[in-house]
Amino acid sequence: MKHFTYCLACLLVAIGFRANAQAPKEEIVVPAALKQFIPKGYKALDLTKGDLNRDNYLDAILVLYKIGEENTSDVSGHPERRPLLILTGQKNNAYKLLARSDNAVYCVDCGGQMGDPFTGITIKNGYFSVEHYGGSGWRWTRIVTFKYSPADNNFFLYKDGGESFHATEPEQTKTDVKTMKDFGKVPFARFDIYKEE
Repeated sequence: MKHFTYCLACLLVAIGFRANAQAPKEEIVVPAALKQFIPKGYKALDLTKGDLNRDNYLDAILVLYKIGEENTSDVSGHPERRPLLILTGQKNNAYKLLARSDNAVYCVDCGGQMGDPFTGITIKNGYFSVEHYGGSGWRWTRIVTFKYSPADNNFFLYKDGGESFHATEPEQTKTDVKTMKDFGKVPFARFDIYKEE
C-alpha cells in the first residue's frame, strides 16, 4: 500500500509539472508609449517599472516572448530567445530604448520539468535582477543582477548566481554566486545566460 501511495504521489507531481509547463501566459497590459518597442510576432512576458538610471523618471524593463514559442523552442538545439529591453523614461512621458539583449532571459523550456523558469524582474536603486527557478528533483535558482554606470550610461553585470537543492532535502542548499571580481566588467549587451562557464 505504501508503494502504491508513493507511486500515486509521483504521478500527481509529474502531472503538476506538465500542467505548469503548458499553463497559458497571463496577458500583460502594455501602455501605449511602450507598445512601439514590441516587434511583430512578439508579446510582453513581463513589464516592470522603476528608476533604473537614477534620474527620477520612471523607466521600464520589458521582457518579450515569441508567439508560439512553446512549439518552436528547443533547449538542446535552438532555444527561442526572449528579448529584454531597457527603456528609459523621458520628460514628455515617452520612452527611449537604452539597450536590448536576447541572451539575458532563459527560454520557455529551459526550466526542465518545472516548465518556464522565468519568475520576474526586480528593480531597486539603479540595479535590476533577472530571476529564474527550475529543475525537477534537483531544483535551482539563478538570479542575474546588473548595475547602472552613470559614466557609461550603461548597465554592467554585477552579480550572477543562485542556489541548488534536492526537493526532498531543501535545507541542504548549495549557494554559488560570482561577482565582478570573478568575471570582470561585462556590459549588459555582452552577457549571455546560455554560455557555459
